[in-house]
Amino acid sequence: MRREIQTCLFVSAILAFVGGVAIAAQDKFTVQVPGGLSLGECRGYDDWPAVAASLPEEPEVKLNLIVANPTMIAAYRAGIPAEGKHFPDGSRIVKILWVPKNNDVAPFGVKVPDRISSIGCMVKDSGRFADTGGWGYAQFDYDPASDTLVPNTALQGNDAKCGAACHQLAESTDFIFTAYGKR
Repeated sequence: MRREIQTCLFVSAILAFVGGVAIAAQDKFTVQVPGGLSLGECRGYDDWPAVAASLPEEPEVKLNLIVANPTMIAAYRAGIPAEGKHFPDGSRIVKILWVPKNNDVAPFGVKVPDRISSIGCMVKDSGRFADTGGWGYAQFDYDPASDTLVPNTALQGNDAKCGAACHQLAESTDFIFTAYGKR
């Protein structure tokens, strides 16, 4: 009887440990800007087709890849945002930023992604985001210490409107800066 109790306690301790580890590991799609978008609204972005790459001139260079969901890729291929046409509701676009590192295997100097820096996402829903051209915005920064994504509320604030002011410059292209790269 005593051995059964010890076995039961041992199994319970193992299950509690495994459960604790599982809970501690972040489901990146649950991260949300308070009062704003969650990354879950762009679930699947890691498998979306590329729109283009970019290399902004910033104090700390980041390698950027812009990807879009099938709805938005179809719109790009149909010629949107040319001639003032707008992306349809349901369009989603994500910018993934990496800290670069040298590729030590290549026979020439080339930078490749090292660790993720941040993820920015935009969601088109003209009813929900009527006052920002139909787009909602979110910015999530990677925290290497905790290996999690956290909302960038310093940049973002506590809503889905953070990018509206910056993206106003791209009003003629439905608030999207990145053109679909020629293939």
